Amino acid sequence: MPFDPAGLQAKFTLGDDLELSNRLVMAPMTCARCDPGTDMPNDVMKEYYTQRASAGLIITEGTQISEEGKGWANAPCITTDEHVQAWTKVTDSVHAKGGKIFLQLWHLGRQSHSSFHPKTNDIVSASAIAVPSGTARDANGQSAEWEVPRPLSIDGIKSTVQDYVKAARLSKEAGFDGVEIHAANGYVIDQFLQTCSNQRTDEYGGSMENRARFLIEIVEAMIEDGAFPSTRIGIRLSPNGAFGGMGSADNGVMFPYLAERLSKYNLGYLHVMDGVEFGYHELCPPVSCFEMKAAFKGTIIANVGLTKDVANGLLRSGAVDLACFGRLYISNPDLAERFAKGLALNPDAEYETWWRPTAGEGYTDWPFAEEDEKKESD
Repeated sequence: MPFDPAGLQAKFTLGDDLELSNRLVMAPMTCARCDPGTDMPNDVMKEYYTQRASAGLIITEGTQISEEGKGWANAPCITTDEHVQAWTKVTDSVHAKGGKIFLQLWHLGRQSHSSFHPKTNDIVSASAIAVPSGTARDANGQSAEWEVPRPLSIDGIKSTVQDYVKAARLSKEAGFDGVEIHAANGYVIDQFLQTCSNQRTDEYGGSMENRARFLIEIVEAMIEDGAFPSTRIGIRLSPNGAFGGMGSADNGVMFPYLAERLSKYNLGYLHVMDGVEFGYHELCPPVSCFEMKAAFKGTIIANVGLTKDVANGLLRSGAVDLACFGRLYISNPDLAERFAKGLALNPDAEYETWWRPTAGEGYTDWPFAEEDEKKESD
C-alpha cells in the first residue's frame, strides 16, 4: 500500500471500494446490553452504534456464531433469521448516518462455561488445557471455576469452520459492510494459534503451519462461500496479550509468520492489538504493528492504548493505516469530531458500566460536544 502522510481525519479506501470518512476505527467491545437473558440485539444497541457512526469504521462487539461458541451472558449472537432481523435495524440506522460497520465473529472456546451448552454440558478448545488463572462466569453471570475443555475433533473443527461461514452469510443478510474474525484475546482461534493452549499432535498442532491451519481454513472457506469478498474480511490478532491465560514464547515468530501467510488472501485488514496496556505476557519481546505491516501486504489497524497524538504519529509515519480506539469511544460518541476540532474529551466510563446489563446507563447517555457547549452558553 503506498505511503500516505495523512493523519486521523484523512479519508481511506478499505479494500477496493469501501470509502471511510476518516481513519478512526471504533474497537469491538463486549458490553452485554442485550435484554437480560437474551442474545438478541435491541434498540439501545442500535442507538449506541448509531451515535458513533461518524467513526470511519465501526467494528461491533464480539457476536457469538454458534451454540457451542457461546459463553458471555447477554451478549449477541448471529445464528438465526431473528438475529438477522434485529441486526438489520442496527446496520440500517448506522448507514442512514453515513457510517460503515463490520460484525465481529466470536467463538469463546475454553473461555466459555458448560452452563451455556445444555446439549453437551461441556466446552471446547484446541487441547484439554483450562484457563490457568482467574474465574469464569456461568450463564447466569455468576463466578465459576474454569473448566477443562474438550479438544475439538477433526470433524468438530470442520463443523466450526462452517459455523463461521454461516455467520458471515447471515452478517451479509443483516446488511453489514464486512466481518472481522476474532482470533485474539485467548478465544478459540487464538487457542489454536498459541503453544500455551495447543498441545495437539495432529495436523492442527505442533508446527506454526499446523497451528495456523484452523484460521486459514476459516478464511479460505469464507472466501469460497462468497458472502463477502476477501477485502471485506478482517482478522483481529493479539500477539502480546495475556488475557484468557495466553502468551507463548514463540509469539514473536509465530505472528509475523501468520501475517505473511495471510497476505496471499487479499484481506481487508489485520487488526493488531500490539499495545501492552491490555496485559502483556512477557514471554517474548512484544510484536509491533510495524513488524506485522512488514510481513502483511495490506491494511494494518493499530489498537490498545492509543492517544490522538500517538495515532497521528503512527499514521503519518506509514507504520499503520488505521487507528482503533476502544475506551475513548465508550464515553465519546463523537470522538472523530472532538479530535478534528481539538475539543476536550468526556471523562472515562466507569468500569462497572463497560459490560454489565445497565441498559443505556454509561452506554448511550454520554453527551456530544455540542450538548456540552450548549450547557456552557445557557
